[in-house]
Amino acid sequence: MTPAIRKARAKRKSGQVRVSDRRLDEIRPSPENLELYRPIDPEDPEVRALAESIREHGVQEPLAVTREGWILSGHRRHVAAKLAGLKTVPCRVHPVSREDNHDTFVKLLREFNRQRIKTRDEALREEVVAASPEEAYQSLIEHREAESAISVDTMAIRERKSRSKISGAKLPFLQAVKGVIEGRRSFWPLSDRQIHYALLNDPPLIHASKPGSRYTNTKQSYKALVDLLTRARLEGLIPMQAIADETRPVTTWRVHRDPQSYVRGELDGFLKGYWRDLMQSQPNHVEIVAEKNTVAPIVKPVAARYCIPLTIGRGFCSLPPRHAIAQRYRRSGKEKLVLLIASDFDPDGQEIAHSLARSLRDDFSVSDVEAIKVALTAEQVREFGLPPIMKAKSGSATYKRFTQEHGDDVFELEALEPEALQTVLAETIDAVIDTDAFNHELDQEKQDAAFLDKTRRRVHRELGEIV
Repeated sequence: MTPAIRKARAKRKSGQVRVSDRRLDEIRPSPENLELYRPIDPEDPEVRALAESIREHGVQEPLAVTREGWILSGHRRHVAAKLAGLKTVPCRVHPVSREDNHDTFVKLLREFNRQRIKTRDEALREEVVAASPEEAYQSLIEHREAESAISVDTMAIRERKSRSKISGAKLPFLQAVKGVIEGRRSFWPLSDRQIHYALLNDPPLIHASKPGSRYTNTKQSYKALVDLLTRARLEGLIPMQAIADETRPVTTWRVHRDPQSYVRGELDGFLKGYWRDLMQSQPNHVEIVAEKNTVAPIVKPVAARYCIPLTIGRGFCSLPPRHAIAQRYRRSGKEKLVLLIASDFDPDGQEIAHSLARSLRDDFSVSDVEAIKVALTAEQVREFGLPPIMKAKSGSATYKRFTQEHGDDVFELEALEPEALQTVLAETIDAVIDTDAFNHELDQEKQDAAFLDKTRRRVHRELGEIV
């Protein structure tokens, strides 16, 4: 143990290390803490539980910081205090300087964390620091590089490619886009196509100094939008999570660092995933089928409100989803199968609705099936003044029938305002269900929630002493 650490310990024992409140924005997490230990995840159930405790009781154990405000002990409390909305936290200010004596600082950081539960790799990194104080930091970096080395052949990344910055002439265009995104926050993530249609309601100039660059329903304007959205997200001007490409799904795994955090998360969510079958009293079995992933964030909340199954067909439904619909209908024991379908207003969109109902009748022997085109319809196109996206494709099997009746303009689901699509879907559902029976189930669900809350509290009390 170095003289500086012995001196710090002695001051702490004698009460010479003063405790004072410091502003959170004056306290800085130590970079070395990330290199020695794992980063603090604000979504960790343990951290969130600590934040709730701090919100109710305050910070019970002061943070330990250097003279300059670098954290020696209390990185988790620091994150939790931010989550709890605190402005200041109590701190023990130690007479140590990270800048003046880095080796001592790193050793002291390790001493403060000696009793914490560590992973094997964290313990190894601690030993690297302990074994060579004067070269601790360099040894630590070398250890991390060795641990992260990849022993297989990797691709050579070619020349650098820099995207051009958003110019001042593009700022009005950007502001219009940001207004659309913010106005539809409740429907995040949005698709590029949804933003495109929203801009057509009040078209901005793509380039402020070019009066002829007004945004229009063309491929050229759409390409300019996609390019702007990409650059704006990369520059941090638009949140990444505001826009998603649902056609490229990503799979991650719900993993845990230790059993304690898993137990905490499970207890926090215990008996909170209950859904009463609000449709169990209905005479008919209802299903919603939407053509596109892009409208899923809009349609899903309505489906959830009624507890109606939702299928995203991505065009014509393949065999497995159709089979699943037929199976759910048979298990329900209901009189009829009612399909509520949302698809584009074009030859294929019209055929999607018809072919799905026909397949369930002919391929899966569902004799009593009713299909309703919720959106888009010719009446909705006229009522909402929707802009066409293109001309009907002549290669479609139903091209002639569609164009003879409706003309050759076609319209996409995304052209309908999100609130309008939700409204027409909810109104259609109300029209095909027994609303009295539905409201009765809602009343029962409230009683269910009260019962589950009592049960959850009782289990928490009984398990609280164990975990």
